[in-house]
Amino acid sequence: MIKFFRKIRESLIKERRFSNYLIYAFGEIVLVVIGILIALAINNANLRRIDSNNEQNYLSGLRFEFQVSKMKLTELLAVNQKNLDGAREILNFIHSEPNQATDQRLSELLFGTFSDDISFNPNNSFLNELINSGNLKNISSIELRKKLTSWLATMDDIKRQEAELSSQREDVLDLFRTEDYSILTIFEQTGVSQVLDIPAPSKQVSNLGILDSRAFENELLIFMLTSEATKTNHYEPLLEDLGDILELIEGDLEGK
Repeated sequence: MIKFFRKIRESLIKERRFSNYLIYAFGEIVLVVIGILIALAINNANLRRIDSNNEQNYLSGLRFEFQVSKMKLTELLAVNQKNLDGAREILNFIHSEPNQATDQRLSELLFGTFSDDISFNPNNSFLNELINSGNLKNISSIELRKKLTSWLATMDDIKRQEAELSSQREDVLDLFRTEDYSILTIFEQTGVSQVLDIPAPSKQVSNLGILDSRAFENELLIFMLTSEATKTNHYEPLLEDLGDILELIEGDLEGK
């Protein structure tokens, strides 16, 4: 009987030891899991911090790039408006009674209106780098990402319109590539001859006769229409898009 109770006691001792071992082992597992979860949390926090810092750097770069583009577009709008105003004054000369134009003023208007080609060259290098590297996805604002990707597509449309405007400008200038009118007169009366060191002509040819040309009037009107369309349908909406993009960038920048 004594041996029987002794065996029972030894069995209970072994079971107690095994239970204690199980509790200890379970505790070890819990500690390991907690350690892993803490490490993951710290790692995720670090990754979020890195992503946030990268996004701020991206936004800062984009802000500078689009601020420069906005400045360029604003200046280009002013040039386009100058060309429109000059063309309008020439048109007024065509229809004024009696004709109030002088060779000097006509030369100034022709040179000022048709010497500047219109071309918007935005700073897109940083944006292109973001897109090509796949880092555009790190911009958290979905609306901003959409506007940035559509911006490049809009540039293609702008280039087509500018090519059309350039073509209309060349059509007007082609009228002066004949023996009827003189580019040299325009150069003389606007100071370009002095800059290019061109000898003064023995006899100056008047360009006032072009105001009686129906072909010139037609080309001038088409040029004005295309310039107005470039301003109203392309440049002004583009300037609004630029403002929206910069507003979204500013809203997501920390510390600004």
